Amino acid sequence: MTTDHGYPAVRLHIAGEWCQGGTGRTAPIVNPATEEVIGEVPLATPADLDRALEAAAAGFKVWRATPVAERTDLLHAAAGLLTERAAEIGRIMTLEQGKPLAEATGEARRVAGTLRWHADDARRAYGRIIPAEPGTVLTVRREPIGPVAAFVPWNFPAGGPMRKISAALAAGCSIVVKASEETPATAMELVRCFTDAGLPAGTLNLVFGEPAEVSAHLIASPVVRLVAFTGSVPVGKLLAAHAGRVMKPSLMELGGHAPVIVCADADPVRAARKAARAKFVNAGQVCTSPSRFLVHESLVAEFTAEFVKAAEAVVVGDGLEPGTTMGPLANERRLKSLERLVADAVARGATVLTGGERPDRPGYFFAPTVLTDVPEDAELLHEEPFGPIAPIVPFDDLDEALGAANALPYGLAAYGFTGSAATAEKLSAELEAGILSLNHCGGSVHEAPSGGVKDSGYGREGGPEALDAYLVTKRVSHQLVP
Repeated sequence: MTTDHGYPAVRLHIAGEWCQGGTGRTAPIVNPATEEVIGEVPLATPADLDRALEAAAAGFKVWRATPVAERTDLLHAAAGLLTERAAEIGRIMTLEQGKPLAEATGEARRVAGTLRWHADDARRAYGRIIPAEPGTVLTVRREPIGPVAAFVPWNFPAGGPMRKISAALAAGCSIVVKASEETPATAMELVRCFTDAGLPAGTLNLVFGEPAEVSAHLIASPVVRLVAFTGSVPVGKLLAAHAGRVMKPSLMELGGHAPVIVCADADPVRAARKAARAKFVNAGQVCTSPSRFLVHESLVAEFTAEFVKAAEAVVVGDGLEPGTTMGPLANERRLKSLERLVADAVARGATVLTGGERPDRPGYFFAPTVLTDVPEDAELLHEEPFGPIAPIVPFDDLDEALGAANALPYGLAAYGFTGSAATAEKLSAELEAGILSLNHCGGSVHEAPSGGVKDSGYGREGGPEALDAYLVTKRVSHQLVP
């Protein structure tokens, strides 16, 4: 069933059934490009959450006992359905989140690859045999940790949920996912691919609701054995504290404020083009988005001119319109935050070279923005903008730039541009970040880990490390009976 806007009717998924929720409470879903209400999201009650937890407990018993080869085949079948349905999932994503249709469809296709990677990697979750005294067999085994409670944001409506779902299911865990109330239908369509592939009831449950209520209820439950979260640093610290009080491990992929260091021997035009392309993806609403541009003073004029040129070439509009290369921000909160950051920087002496305001049109749009003369005390250099704003700051000494890059409490992503192998190694060794890209601003890949240090969280998603949080290590010492 769909609405007049071509948007599906959103439902919870509990114990293998699509449902409205116990009381019928809902919240509006808004298209950020038009500010129109396009649907309603049901909000789970405590009773709904208890049903989801009960289902996850039962689903775990079934799923963990399913042979890994059968689990892998089923997950590959779900990945096939995701690939087949990517265009429709992308259209739904654009309606509720705003990103251009090509980006949204590409995201839907990529998550199928994420699922395939994790499904195959589960077959390599090896234990080991340790040499021991005669008559004793000493082994190490890897087993699923148990039901997982996962919480994901709105900026990647398919990518966020799938990182948690695919790793949990591949490891043999069941999961309750609390997806964003602002982008619920994309998550719903992901879940539908698993159910259509034959996933046992209760193994994957999807809920929406008041975030504080849902997180407190799920984390406190003795059913849940792992808490997995992607989102802001303040909320991550709050959820980690909840988990710590009940001695539960947690996986935290939190925000950042990614520095870009353009060294004196870099090509400033090439660096500006690559950095600008990455800056305006998803309207800058990416945890790893480059957000502080530290450019050697000998290159700053050429770099800035090329960056402004790239910013002014961005086509801002409804993600469903042909030719759009950057859609709106996801909600009005982001607009107000960006307006505040620009106003603060200008009040402290910064210069806006392009953008700096919202266009005069409906929707949560904000123009691609480039600022120079940004003083060190501007909020923009200390607070993650999470939007299409680029402050450019010159430096004359690499150690000075590294000090500025590492000065904040964040450590998710960082970027560097240099033509020197020795300088590249210096950047690799000294930048405090869990993700570093040199001479490009590439995003996450299935086969390599992503995650942060310092306030940007702990644990890793992607690569062989992705299953670590979802598996427990058991030592078994078996003394043979003579």
